[in-house]
Amino acid sequence: MIQIPRGTQDILPKDTYKWQFIEDRLHEIAQNYNYKEIRTPVFESTELFVRGVGGSTDIVNKEMYTFMDKGDRSMTLKPEGTAPVVRSYIENKMQHDVNQPVKVYYLAPMFRYERRQKGRYRQFVQFGIEAIGVEDPLIDVEVISMLMHIYQSFGLKNLKLYINSIGDQDSRAAYNQALVDHFRPSIDEFCSDCQTRIDTNPMRILDCKKDRDHALVQNAPRIYDYLNEESKIYFEKVTENLDALGISYEIDYNLVRGLDYYTHTAFELMSDAEGFGAITTLCGGGRYNGLLELLDGPQETGIGFALSIERLLLALEAEGIEIPEPEGIDLYICTLDAAAEATAGQLLHKLRAEGISCDMDYKHRKLKAQMKDADRKGAAFTIVLGESELETGEVELKDMESGETKKVSMDELKQLSTLIEENGS
Repeated sequence: MIQIPRGTQDILPKDTYKWQFIEDRLHEIAQNYNYKEIRTPVFESTELFVRGVGGSTDIVNKEMYTFMDKGDRSMTLKPEGTAPVVRSYIENKMQHDVNQPVKVYYLAPMFRYERRQKGRYRQFVQFGIEAIGVEDPLIDVEVISMLMHIYQSFGLKNLKLYINSIGDQDSRAAYNQALVDHFRPSIDEFCSDCQTRIDTNPMRILDCKKDRDHALVQNAPRIYDYLNEESKIYFEKVTENLDALGISYEIDYNLVRGLDYYTHTAFELMSDAEGFGAITTLCGGGRYNGLLELLDGPQETGIGFALSIERLLLALEAEGIEIPEPEGIDLYICTLDAAAEATAGQLLHKLRAEGISCDMDYKHRKLKAQMKDADRKGAAFTIVLGESELETGEVELKDMESGETKKVSMDELKQLSTLIEENGS
């Protein structure tokens, strides 16, 4: 039997309403913050991610789904959303848009070949936002505020926001050298990845899952001590404005983002809900000054974040927050014979055109079994079609909640939405 690929999942009809509820909420909040949806291809040139994400990252080195197309070009299923958005921004010359910054969001599947863990899949759905074209602490705060708004809107309370500044490129260069000096004498004690990172991206040693508890990591130099004056002032304005909004946070001086393009503000949101699991990260993001130039674009800056829908669902489960189930159908038509079944099919066609959700039995079951089926489908009303109903053109409309019945003509069923409203169903 052919089975689902490892690290992927089927989202069955009994669960898709949860996804739809979350997705609708995300669309709504994005619109409230004046972010417009952008849709980029599922696959892009591999070079985009090698240059944009960074050749030293685990994403590029270990996790990308890469293939050669029929034109002998290397393509990659997108593992993250920022680089494709920036590519589109550059290619479509969006820096000339009269609305600056350009504020966009995406909701799309991403692909990473990584070890299967709770809440982590090789195909996962990511919601992300990008604000490109303005470097201002207030934009950073808006992005963080939106992030908190999203999670809190679902009722989540066990949230911890961690922020840090990676500084500008000069500050980052000075800090990288300090890390090299700190780790180099004992680098043999670290994993093979970190032994490579010390020459390619030393800050990623602080982010290593294997060596995070190593004493040298715990006692590593603080990046704040290597920030130049401009970077310190920028970060202070970010924290001051977060304080003004009443957004609680903790400064984590070892917080670095895993991608090469981040500068200045970096942040992560964690869940400390009991039962959430060992991996507590819900979402991460930060500012990227230089990514556009890295991809041959203009000297523009950006900031954004990305969250996994799968991780959000786990957080809701951990805090015992249930997503409301959708309402059932408006009408279920029970039939007593073949002639009634044919008429029911025609009636369904007309009612659905009027925006009424309705269904019928297709298995030729007894009336009692059809009524049970109507109850399972959450029907607000039922009618029974038989020989007498076909002759008179009238049916008994039954309110499934109250049990009350009302005689109506079949034509009146087109106004079922009004009847439902009148009956308070």
